Amino acid sequence: MSYTENFTAQPGDIDELDHVNNAVWVRWIQDIAVNHWRAVAAPEHVDAFFWVVVRHEVDYLGNMGPGDVAEGRTRVGEAPKGARFDRMVEFSREGRVLVRARTTWVIVDKVTGKIKRVPPDVAAPFLI
Repeated sequence: MSYTENFTAQPGDIDELDHVNNAVWVRWIQDIAVNHWRAVAAPEHVDAFFWVVVRHEVDYLGNMGPGDVAEGRTRVGEAPKGARFDRMVEFSREGRVLVRARTTWVIVDKVTGKIKRVPPDVAAPFLI
C-alpha cells in the first residue's frame, strides 16, 4: 500500500544554490515514512513500536526552488527480513522524478528499547 503527501519548499529549505538542500530531502524521506506508519499502522502498534533508519540510499535526479511543491510517494518494498524493512520513496514534480530513495528501517520495542523481529501483523497492512 502506497502513501502520498505533498511537500512545499520553504525559505529555510533552500541552500546557497537556490534549491532544496540535500539534507531537507532526507528529512522529507523520514517525514513521509513516519506519516505513512502513523496513517496505516494499528494504534496499538504505534504505541508499542518505533522505527529507526539504519541506511539511506538516495539518488538526486532534479531539484526545486522556493515555493515549489513535490509529490512524495512511499511504499514498503518487500516483506521484512528479521527486524529490517526496506521502504521506497520518490518525490516528483510535474511528472518528473526529482529524488528516489531506498531506506532500511529497523523496528524497536518502545518498552525494552531493543530491536526485534517485525511481527507479521505489524507488516501486513503495508504489504497489501
